Amino acid sequence: MKAYDLISDYGRDGSPAKPPTVYRALDFLERTGLVHRISSISAYVACAHGKVDHTAAFLICDCCGDTREITTPTKPLIEASAATAGYRLDRVTVEAHGLCAACQAA
Repeated sequence: MKAYDLISDYGRDGSPAKPPTVYRALDFLERTGLVHRISSISAYVACAHGKVDHTAAFLICDCCGDTREITTPTKPLIEASAATAGYRLDRVTVEAHGLCAACQAA
């Protein structure tokens, strides 16, 4: 869901949510591991794993926009590569684009 979708959804009762409030709430939820930001489509998705420390990996359909969080064992490999390059990572998000099964069949 995009931030502005949330803003419009929460404004239906007559008092619309302000963009800074929504972005602060999303930032908090992301920092606590309850949502992930998918940068390539400027959207947020609830975490399928809760607060478990994991690599957030998403399959994104470029046709219909369906997004699925998948399990991947890549976090240790990415962290090791980052450490070799002198980086310390706070979080890892992998985004893979393609076509879902329904769009392939269409």
